[in-house]
Amino acid sequence: MSLTLHQASVPVFVKALGNLRHVLEKGKAHAAAIKVDESVLLNARLFPDMRPLTFQVHVATDMARGCAARLAGQEPPKEADDETTFDQLMARIDRTIDYMQGLDRGAFEQADSRTITRPVRGEPRTFTAVNYLEQYAMPNVYFHCTTAYNLLRHNGVALGKADFLGRLD
Repeated sequence: MSLTLHQASVPVFVKALGNLRHVLEKGKAHAAAIKVDESVLLNARLFPDMRPLTFQVHVATDMARGCAARLAGQEPPKEADDETTFDQLMARIDRTIDYMQGLDRGAFEQADSRTITRPVRGEPRTFTAVNYLEQYAMPNVYFHCTTAYNLLRHNGVALGKADFLGRLD
């Protein structure tokens, strides 16, 4: 039995974003425990030219939602990118997971014959569906989830590899 593009995308993204949600929960608890305003962690950067934690969550969710939608032959719903609290970021993750899980699996059946054109570094780039998933969307989701994890860990949140990986089934 071969792996479908639905199986290779939606469950993988749901897992990564669920783990990101868990990491954010720990960040929220840490901010409360040390009595620091959440915005300190939400606006944290590893280096001045990097984007803050909120941006990392925005891109991780946008990439996952966008990839799943495009593989299903749809345009993804847009998000406002205006979250200013951990709760709002976690709600964004929840909406993204709900959206992806609500996509019709049957819509993915023709995905391998689709091409997907997206801007990359300001220029349009056309991918096969498989290349879009494997070489663009998935690495981006993991990069931004990892960066969010690293931002919180760097700022004292007690996180370990198990928090990033989540429960292994």
